[in-house]
Amino acid sequence: MKNNILKHLSLLSFMLMVTTIFAQIPNSNMDFASTVHDFGQIKEDGGPAIYIFEFVNKATTPIIINNVTASCGCTTPEWTKAPVAPGQKGSIKVTYDPKNRPGPFEKTITINYNQAPNVVVLRIKGSVEEHAKTLADLYPRQLGELRLQSSYKAFIRLINNDKQTDSLPMVNAGTKPLTVTFGFIPSHLTIKAVPQILKPGEKGNILITYDATKKNDWGFVTDNFEVLLNGEKVQNNLLTVSANIMEDFSNLTPSQLANAPAIYFENMVFDFGDIVAGTPVDHVYKFTNNGKSDLIIRKVKASCGCTSVAPDISVIKPGQSSNIKATFRTDHYSGRQTKTITITSNDPKNPNVVLRLTGNVNPQQ
Repeated sequence: MKNNILKHLSLLSFMLMVTTIFAQIPNSNMDFASTVHDFGQIKEDGGPAIYIFEFVNKATTPIIINNVTASCGCTTPEWTKAPVAPGQKGSIKVTYDPKNRPGPFEKTITINYNQAPNVVVLRIKGSVEEHAKTLADLYPRQLGELRLQSSYKAFIRLINNDKQTDSLPMVNAGTKPLTVTFGFIPSHLTIKAVPQILKPGEKGNILITYDATKKNDWGFVTDNFEVLLNGEKVQNNLLTVSANIMEDFSNLTPSQLANAPAIYFENMVFDFGDIVAGTPVDHVYKFTNNGKSDLIIRKVKASCGCTSVAPDISVIKPGQSSNIKATFRTDHYSGRQTKTITITSNDPKNPNVVLRLTGNVNPQQ
C-alpha cells in the first residue's frame, strides 16, 4: 500500500513539473483563428485543394516569416513575404495535391519566424476519394490500338538451370480485332499471346517463358523483342525483359559448403580523389581465393561503357591471388562520380561482389 502511495505521489510530482515547464513556454504572437483545417472528402481528380490560414500579429514589433516548410512534397505553402506590422494580418496559403494519393491524409506545415517561440505548426487533413480508373490508367502503355499494363517484365531471381514463366496483361482498346504476334525473339525466350486474336475490348496476356539454360549468362541481363499487330509494326513496339541469373547453391551439402571457394578482396572501394576530365583512372583490385576449391570468375560487368575491366585469370586455385584491372574513361564527365563493377563467381556465400570507383571529375580549364 505504501509503495502504491509513493508511486502516485511521484507521478503527481512529475506531472506538476511538466505543467510548470510548459507554462513557461511563451505563446505565439501569430494569432490564428485555428491551426488545423479539415478539407473533409475531396476528389482525387478534382484538382489541388487550397486553404488560407490567416493570423494577426499580437506582438508590439513586426513579424517576419523566415521560412515555411511542409511535411511532404504533396503540400505547397506560400506566405506573406513582407513584414507584418503589429495588429495587422498575414497569411499562409496551403495547397494540397491529391493526385495519385487516395485515402486519408494529415500533413504539417512548419512556420519559422523572427519572434519567440519562433515556430508555429499548422495541420491540414482530410480524405481523398479515389477516381474511377480508366482503361488508360489500368493499361498505360500504348502500342497502336493495343494497351499493356507495362512494357517491361523482370524475372527477379532466376536460377541458371531453371525456366520461369510470367505475363504482361494487355487489352484491345480499338474497335477491330487485333492479331498479336512477335518478332526478334531471342532463343532463350518463348513469347505467346493468349488469346492470339483479341476482340475489341477483350483482355489477354503476353506469356513470357525465360529459359536460363539457353541464355548462358550471369547476373543482371536484358533483352528486347517486337510486338506486331496484324503483322505490322507500330510505334514504340519494343518490350524489354530482364533477369537476374544466379547459380543454384541450394543443394550443396554442409561438407560441400565447407570446401567451397571463397572470394576475398583486399579493398572493394577506390577513391581517385580529384582529377581533370579526360584523365583516365586506372586501378587494380586484388583478390584471393580463401576457400578450399577452385574459384571461377563467371562474369565481370561494369555499370557503364566508360569503364573497362579485365580479370588476370578466371580460375583461381585455393590460396591463389589474382587481379581485376579497372579503367574509368572520364571524358565528358564532371562532378562526383561513382562507377561499379559487379563480379559474379561460384562462391556460394558471396556470389556477387560489387566494387566501386569514386571521386570528383573537374572540368577542363
